[in-house]
Amino acid sequence: MTGRRERSSRSEPLEVKSAQGLKRNTVTSTQILMKTARGCILGSIIAVLLGCDIQKNMLYYPGSYTIADIRRYAAENDLLLWPGPDGGYQGIVSRKGPANFKGTIVIFHGNGGPAIFRTYYLAALEARGYRVVLAEYPGYGGRSGELSEQSFVADARRAALRAKGEFGGPLYLWGESLGCGVASALAADKELRPRGVVLLTPWDSLPGIAKAQFPWLPVKLFLSDRYDNVANLDAYGGPVAVILSRRDEIIPNKLTMRLYHALSPPKRMWTFENAGHNDWPSHPELDWWDEVMDFLNTGGERSGP
Repeated sequence: MTGRRERSSRSEPLEVKSAQGLKRNTVTSTQILMKTARGCILGSIIAVLLGCDIQKNMLYYPGSYTIADIRRYAAENDLLLWPGPDGGYQGIVSRKGPANFKGTIVIFHGNGGPAIFRTYYLAALEARGYRVVLAEYPGYGGRSGELSEQSFVADARRAALRAKGEFGGPLYLWGESLGCGVASALAADKELRPRGVVLLTPWDSLPGIAKAQFPWLPVKLFLSDRYDNVANLDAYGGPVAVILSRRDEIIPNKLTMRLYHALSPPKRMWTFENAGHNDWPSHPELDWWDEVMDFLNTGGERSGP
């Protein structure tokens, strides 16, 4: 197209005066088309690579922890790599477990660092009678594997099925931040059949949060991971507890509210008015832990904010 416009602006006649001239013009047009096509392909490749970089930089921060680091920390804190001590482990559990068993809670943690640093869940929930599994993601905590939604969800499903079979039900799924996407993806699983789901600082979908964080980029076109919590929870009919940090500097409140309003009952929201994304109140003696689990165990009889 550009070549044609340039030629039409010249003063000399455009008619072809010889076969040689025709050949030259044909070659020139072909070269232009080939260059244009190469430019489009190169642009597409750059866009895809840019999208991959955005996704990884925005989502996944596993750190540089080795399996030796995890084993050492576990030994120092009376924890076990579950189901075994090698790099094939899928989570962290306490050595003793709860005294009065009420069910199994599988925790899917946020995107920064390994699962083993989330021992506040063990302290709070095992004191209330629940066996807690701190699920670890592929590529985190010295584990091998791909950093992707598909990899995380598939591995999480295997871990949750194993936990339910080994420790017993009822089963509960608990997601924090990134982990909300994993928990939501498993909520309607017919084999798992979780009694309840807890979503702490969740969002509606990954494209939604990407647009909020990178408003100047067409990130929806480049994201291979979706973590569409709204769509994934649509088929789940059990109770969902949503926990919002009012001063969340990572997940805009409007995205948490968008998810909450899309949920069908039974649902209930807890709001930490003075908390940010990473400093929500995790002390085990706080009443909200009891409130959340009571809500799930009563089938969500009380719904609404």
